[in-house]
Amino acid sequence: MLRLILAVLTLASAPAMAADVQVLDCDWQSNARNIVEPWEANTRTFSNGKTRIAALDTIEPAAGWAYVLVLSPPYDELGSRQCKVIGINGMGFAGMDFSQLQSSYDPNRGLSFTVPVAEYNFDTGAGVPRLLWFQLNQATGAILTDLR
Repeated sequence: MLRLILAVLTLASAPAMAADVQVLDCDWQSNARNIVEPWEANTRTFSNGKTRIAALDTIEPAAGWAYVLVLSPPYDELGSRQCKVIGINGMGFAGMDFSQLQSSYDPNRGLSFTVPVAEYNFDTGAGVPRLLWFQLNQATGAILTDLR
C-alpha cells in the first residue's frame, strides 16, 4: 500500500496516459454486495450525511474490479439521491486505496475528492498508480473527473 501511495505521488506530475474516466448511472456495479468490507472503513459521508462515497469491489474483471460509488443530491421526485459509479475505460480501476480518500469543499464549486487508484496496463499486465480527482456539485449533480 505504501508503494502505491509513493508511486502516485511520484507520477502526479508525469504526463497523463490516455484514460477515459467515466461517471455512470448505478447498475450492477453498485450492488450492496460489492461494497468493500468492512463497510465502516470503506464508506464515508459528507454534507451532514447527504453525500456518501464508497469503495466497490466487483471481483471481475480482475483488471478493473474497483469502482467509486457516489450517492448524493440532487434528489429525485421520490426523494432518492442520485446514484453514480466512477470507473475507467469501460470497467473499474485495477486497484484503489480508499483509506487515502481526501476531500475538500469550495462553496462555489462543490465537494472535491482525491483517491489513489491503479489503471491496468494491458501491455505489462500490471496496475499503474494514478490519482483520481473528482468534483461533485450537489445542486446540479454534475461530477467532473480527472486522472493524474
